[in-house]
Amino acid sequence: MATPLFPLFIDLSGRTAVVVGGGSVARRKVGALLEAGAKVVVGAPVLEPGLAELARQGTIRHLAGTFDPNWLDGAWLAFAATDLPAVNRAVAVAGEARRIWVNVVDDAALSSVQVPSRVERGPLQIAISSGGGAPMLARHVREQLETQFDESLGALAHLLTRLRSTIRERLTDLGTRRRFFERLLKGDVPTLLRRGDTVAAERSLLAQLTESARQAEGVPPAGRVALVGAGPGDAGLLTLRGLRLLNEADVILHDRLVSHDVLALARRDAERIEVGKQAGHHHVTQDGIHALMLEHARAGKRVVRLKGGDGFVFGRGGEELEFLHSHGIAFEVVPGITAALACGAYAGIPLTHRDHAQSVRFVTAHAKDSADAIDWASLAAERQTLAVYMGVAGLPQLRERLLTHGRDAATPFALIENGSRPEQRVIVGTLERLPHLAEEHAVQSPALLVLGEVAALAIRLHWFGAAPVGDQLGAGHLDEQLERAA
Repeated sequence: MATPLFPLFIDLSGRTAVVVGGGSVARRKVGALLEAGAKVVVGAPVLEPGLAELARQGTIRHLAGTFDPNWLDGAWLAFAATDLPAVNRAVAVAGEARRIWVNVVDDAALSSVQVPSRVERGPLQIAISSGGGAPMLARHVREQLETQFDESLGALAHLLTRLRSTIRERLTDLGTRRRFFERLLKGDVPTLLRRGDTVAAERSLLAQLTESARQAEGVPPAGRVALVGAGPGDAGLLTLRGLRLLNEADVILHDRLVSHDVLALARRDAERIEVGKQAGHHHVTQDGIHALMLEHARAGKRVVRLKGGDGFVFGRGGEELEFLHSHGIAFEVVPGITAALACGAYAGIPLTHRDHAQSVRFVTAHAKDSADAIDWASLAAERQTLAVYMGVAGLPQLRERLLTHGRDAATPFALIENGSRPEQRVIVGTLERLPHLAEEHAVQSPALLVLGEVAALAIRLHWFGAAPVGDQLGAGHLDEQLERAA
């Protein structure tokens, strides 16, 4: 087993580096050395055109002729980049005798130093080495890292380098600086730089620096609230921004229906408070939720108000933000995948379809005012899809109103229970038998109703969980609707 290499970055600025060889490989080494600020000497009988031009300009010094060990005198680093094994070996021997690090291109055994594959983002460099044993693997890893880290990482490195002295002056304690950087790198500064907004990024960094300095002086930090949509249940549908905020949270106020898988992604020492509501029982009232947000934000904590689906789609998110705004609490909003989109997708139901549904309507059965205020005639119109939230208890009334206002009794529906979760169930049938089938299959919340011709497609396009059940098991009228929607 080869001896492990010691990773090292060296400063070659103003120091001599010798490259033996005058071809294209030597040209690449010379370019990298010049970027590092080295004084470059190239020894070779002849030079390829690019190197010859650099020598003519005086950018490099050319030693013409066959290799002479004295070429290495005064050098800090040398490269053997010829296609002659004997010459390359002579360079390695001469370097060893003079205690000069030598890299022999494509010959790890002769090299006393190896040049790694690199990912460069401004002053930030990531070096990858396989010890010379698997260069293609090192290249593969580099390519993966190139796609993972965009150019904004370089902008962040430049910003931190420029403000390094300021940060050290404001935060003299090492532990305080460490906590500042941990929070900074998980916050909005990297996001702003990815958008190209360097001014806003610097402004945010300085604001966070001021807050950290105040905390170090014993001044309570300014709290804030993030309204985060948790999606329908599958933790894989949580946004990256939502995940980042969960990992930074001090307090998480979460709905009852937020899945355990999503909560498991949160910071382990965050305080979790369930504030969910369900029909007939409010564990915490809406006013109580407002009070909790205000209490923890005023205590300087980072609060995540975690809502199932999307907080702005029948989630009372607007009311909560209005409350925060009226009390001067800073907030941000992270959208989530709302239940209609996720349940439709996981049940194989396209909510719109070129042939059958030119629009989709999101409807809640829990309106602030009477159901009589709902425009039932427009909801009963054909060639549209209805996505009804929180509607299990009100299905008999929904059926009656839609039929009264002219919706076809044979309109297909799909009731999706626990959409996107492993226990997902899909019950299909027609509007005429909607309440009966819901009762027969004991449908429970959380469930979403999709009503319209596209609902029949669940029978053919389902891909997740158990196959749909219901009236398609022998009901000819649904087969006819399926043919219409196919």
